[in-house]
Amino acid sequence: MCMVIFAPIFAICAFATCGGYYGHLQVKVDCADRSQSNMSINIDFAYPFRLNEVHFKAPVCEAKREEVIFLDGNFSSSAQFFLTVGVFAFLYSLLATIVYVFYQKKYLRNNRGPLVDFVVSVIFSSMWLVSSCCWAKTLSDIKTATNPTQVLLLISACRTQENKCTVTQEPLWSRLNTSAVFGFVNVVLWAGNIWFVFKETGWYKTGQRYPTRSASGKRTSEMRHRLYSESSFEQPVEGFAPQLTRQESFNLQVSRQGSFNQAQVNLSLPHAYLGKPIMYEGENKVASQGPMIFVNEM
Repeated sequence: MCMVIFAPIFAICAFATCGGYYGHLQVKVDCADRSQSNMSINIDFAYPFRLNEVHFKAPVCEAKREEVIFLDGNFSSSAQFFLTVGVFAFLYSLLATIVYVFYQKKYLRNNRGPLVDFVVSVIFSSMWLVSSCCWAKTLSDIKTATNPTQVLLLISACRTQENKCTVTQEPLWSRLNTSAVFGFVNVVLWAGNIWFVFKETGWYKTGQRYPTRSASGKRTSEMRHRLYSESSFEQPVEGFAPQLTRQESFNLQVSRQGSFNQAQVNLSLPHAYLGKPIMYEGENKVASQGPMIFVNEM
């Protein structure tokens, strides 16, 4: 939503301060004989900064004539690129404002609007970054090309020590400096808008629908895995178990069978053992045998 409010404003400020610039430089040449002195030489330049087409006339003191001098450099490509990005960004942000305000439901339908807005925001943030960097470098070159000392060196009369050349008025760069600043402000604005548009896309909603596991969940799963590993290590592996002889294996089976039978006997109901009856006639003598019953008490 921040782009809806500020993007058109900053885009206008960026391309208006660049496209509407007008620079003026004025120099004065005083010849030694005072006959060919020119008190005012006006040098005007403006957008798109084709300085190689800017010319002015300066006196030649020795020959008593005037010469035509051109400035150096053509900086129109970077300036026009910066201005074009600003104009298209303003038009798109204005269109996006209308869609956000009056066509919100159609904008969110089928997730097409947020996806298109996300892609366009990424493109414009990249274009603003490239154009602002190029324009900042170009602005530095323009200042160098229109530097009063550099311009005076182009005049042949000023290269003679007898003549006196001075600068009466220099161009003001505050407006172009402001345009470069607004360019980088647009970079920050459009780059920040990418996050807000991304939250409206289906990619962000899908990530919220299936959240990642928390730290406690990961810790619980790790403990379960560790316990499972420890229990698995305690079990002997068949391939690495020691080989038993036949006698040892037989004894092991017998002991297991005996323990199993003993467990069955302990867990069974009370039973009776019917054997032959034994009768005692006298002391420590067996006379006859009869039925004898043994009860296993639980």
